[in-house]
Amino acid sequence: QVQLVESGGGLVQAGGSLRLSCVASGRPLSGRSFSTYAMAWFRMAPGKEREFVANVWSGALLTYVDSAKGRFTISRDNAKNTVYLQMNSLKPEDTAVYYCAAGRYSSSSQDYNFWGRGTQVTVSA
Repeated sequence: QVQLVESGGGLVQAGGSLRLSCVASGRPLSGRSFSTYAMAWFRMAPGKEREFVANVWSGALLTYVDSAKGRFTISRDNAKNTVYLQMNSLKPEDTAVYYCAAGRYSSSSQDYNFWGRGTQVTVSA
């Protein structure tokens, strides 16, 4: 079993920045090392479906939703079992609960086996 815990959310004005973190734990990580998991960030805004934001696998494979390109950067530190999401130039439409997930490299939530509980990001106009 893999436990994921997100942090770093909060309230920020439009144009501001936040850095989300997600730490994976569990001994062992279901028999696999953290580095073998694709890690992703999804978000869910009120009244909307969960949306893929970004993912990373092996540090070289990165994918972003179009609305995040040029503003968000996903990265990972395998030594710390941590994945990050640096969010710059935030917009009110980025307001959502952001979830960290671990699984197979994909933009579909169905390919991720493990999920965190989420961290709230609120961007004021």
